[in-house]
Formats: sequence, C-alpha cells, structure tokens
Amino acid sequence: MDLSIENKLKALWSLQEIDSKFDQLNALKGELPIEVSDLEDEIEGFQTRLQKLENEIEAVNDQINGHKNKAKQSEQLIVKFKQQLNDVKNNREFEALTKEIEIMELEIEASQKKSKDAQVNIEAKDKFKQETQALIDNCLKELDIKKAELVTIISETEKEQELLLEERNQALEGLEERLLKAYTRIRKNAKNGVAIAPIIRSSCGGCFGKIPPQMQADIRQHLKITACEYCGRILVDSSVTGIQSVVEEEDNKPRRRLKKRLGAS
Repeated sequence: MDLSIENKLKALWSLQEIDSKFDQLNALKGELPIEVSDLEDEIEGFQTRLQKLENEIEAVNDQINGHKNKAKQSEQLIVKFKQQLNDVKNNREFEALTKEIEIMELEIEASQKKSKDAQVNIEAKDKFKQETQALIDNCLKELDIKKAELVTIISETEKEQELLLEERNQALEGLEERLLKAYTRIRKNAKNGVAIAPIIRSSCGGCFGKIPPQMQADIRQHLKITACEYCGRILVDSSVTGIQSVVEEEDNKPRRRLKKRLGAS
C-alpha cells in the first residue's frame, strides 16, 4: 500500500505519540534497570573475589600441611639419629650425628614458624572472606528490593505496553523502510526522543527554531516530507497532529464569527 505524503506524516505522528508514551512508561522505571544491572555486576565481582580467596586459603593450607609433614619427618630422623648415637665408635661419628640432630631441630623450628605465619595469613584471608560475604549479602538484599520494585512497575504497565505495541504495529503498516530508518535515527539523536515536531507559533516544536513562511506553506500542502533546518526533526502541521496552535486558533475566530452571522441571516 502506497501512502500519500499526508498519510505518511499522520502515521509518523502516531508512531511518535506511541513511542513517547513508551518513553513515559519506561521513565517510571527510572534508574532501576541500571541499578539492578550494576548490583548484579557488583555481586559477580564479589563472588569472583570470594572464590579467589577460597582458592588462596586452600593453597596456604596445603603449604601448612607440607610444613607439618616436613617437621614430622625431621622428628623421625632425630629419633633415628639419637638411636644411632648409642652405637657410635668414635668422636667423629658422634659429632656428625649431633650435627644432623641440630639441623633437624632447626628444620622443625623453621617449619613451625612457616606454619604459624601461614596460619596468620589464613586468618587474614578468612576475615577478608567474611567481609566480602557480608558485602554480597547486603547487595543481594538490595537487589531483591530493587528487583521487586521493578517487577511491580512492569506488571502495572504490562497491559498498557501490550496495547501500545499493537497500536505501534498498526502505525507501521505501509511506512517505507527509508522513512522508518530516518525516524529512528532522528529520535535516537534527539534529547527528548521527539523525531516528529509540530509547528507552534511559526516555529519548530522541537527546537523552537523559526520556520520561514514559504516552508510553512509547503508543509501545510503536504507536497513533501520536510525537516527542520536547525534540528533535523520532521515537521508536521495541525491537520496532521489535530492540535491547533494559539495563533491558528486566533486566525480562525473571524472566520467562525462570519460563518455564524451568515448562518443566522
């Protein structure tokens, strides 16, 4: 179906009105979708940190076990060397075994110190782990609240959005892809999402830039689709929007009074 210029403009205006209503409904959500997303990202980051801490604690525990096993082996060697002292035949053997026992005792002390230091490290990581878990718990509580708020808003506006979507699909019927792309581009670049602007007091209803009289006349004749030379929005007149400006209303008053007199006579 090939629409006339006027009908294309009316379809675009309807599309703009519907999308503006969608914008209003989305505005009810405020920053909630972003806040929910940010909280989910934050929780994921904390959980990654928590997993890293658990892995580090596990690695330190393995080190402690290694130190304990080494100390145990040294203790066993000390017992063995002390038994061998009973069978020494000369001072050289006695001094050698005594030296080995001293070395093993130093090994035990070193292992015990390393185990103690590692345990302190674990306690610090455990504390950090508990703090991180507390942060996760707080974020989860806040996330539940914000999700509940968002679900409430969505459920309250769901029916209205469904109806608007049906209206939007109807408004799209027959519109050229070229026009839709232009509309989408203009709407994306506009601060308030308005791509179709009415003429208000001889000015663009989007940026309030003055529209030359000849351009206004061309727009009213619907000879072509005209864009504002200042902001690029597509301009439409009151016959498309159904909304008369104050100036148009004042201009039409004498005509209505004349019609009234003629009718009375």
